Amino acid sequence: MKMLMLLALAVIGVASIANAETTLDHSKVIPPQQATFAEFPESRSFTSGIKVVQADLSDPAVASILNVEYAKKSGMPLHVHILTPWPFDDGAADRKLPLIVFVQGSAWLKQEMYNLPQLAQMVKRGYIVAIVEYRPSAVAAFPAQITDTKSAIRFLKKNADKYNIDASKIVLWGDSSGGHTALMIAVTLDANQYDDEGQDKDPIALKAVVDYYGPTDISKMNKEPSTWDHMSAKSPEGLFIDGVDVLDNPEKVKPTIPMGYLARDRRLPPMLIVHGSKDRLVPFGQSVMMYDALKKLDKEAVMVQLKGADHGGTPFWSRDMLNLVDDFIRRHL
Repeated sequence: MKMLMLLALAVIGVASIANAETTLDHSKVIPPQQATFAEFPESRSFTSGIKVVQADLSDPAVASILNVEYAKKSGMPLHVHILTPWPFDDGAADRKLPLIVFVQGSAWLKQEMYNLPQLAQMVKRGYIVAIVEYRPSAVAAFPAQITDTKSAIRFLKKNADKYNIDASKIVLWGDSSGGHTALMIAVTLDANQYDDEGQDKDPIALKAVVDYYGPTDISKMNKEPSTWDHMSAKSPEGLFIDGVDVLDNPEKVKPTIPMGYLARDRRLPPMLIVHGSKDRLVPFGQSVMMYDALKKLDKEAVMVQLKGADHGGTPFWSRDMLNLVDDFIRRHL
């Protein structure tokens, strides 16, 4: 009887279970210790019947940091949404990633940030992505969208360490009116144009620019088939130039045309232009004009016609298209 009691006490005193089927060791308290994922040990606990599946660590999760205020203009707080690999630690915190600044198109009206899920695919490919909010034309007309995006880029540069950004590797990408913003920034960087009064003139350098179906000459948009009015004072283009008729105000249109800033001695980042052949909103010829002007000055540019594609949508975010964009960017980082 005495021996049985001692045995029972021994079992109670050591909270350890070990037999042919189960391994658990809870015999002592282990103080918490900091460790990277690579340093942290595999668990030795086990029991029969557990199914073992090898973790795929090649496809990182994506975290979103939403509504980060980068400026306040015209009484309006302006934000960036930041997409980053998650978790961003375990040795990776010292590995800064290239930054894609994406300007969401909106016909220069209030933006809806609907491209966040698609852009998450670029985070999985090894980038930080920041989606920029700009002032809509109802709040501020041209060139507010350009100055706002530049302010956002400068904010991200200043906070590069916080968000694990390699500030020496910045790419600008926009779609539709955001594509126009990206082009305008690209062609005016060398002249340091369109900066807010009093704005910190921290130089902005871009490794590459990607333009998805952006308008380039608003006075010619209704000279090709389109389902939208691009001419009247109430059209998106009219509102963009302060609510006036487009064709009646060439002096307001002229500074919005990116081709007008091109010069042989002006340095430009490499440009990728992508446009659908059946775009019902921004005619395909808008991109042809931009690409043709770049070619004539021997500037580095690639244009892709997405055969059968409309204004945006799934075809622009397919694996093949993202491979093309990714390859273009990486060649110039």
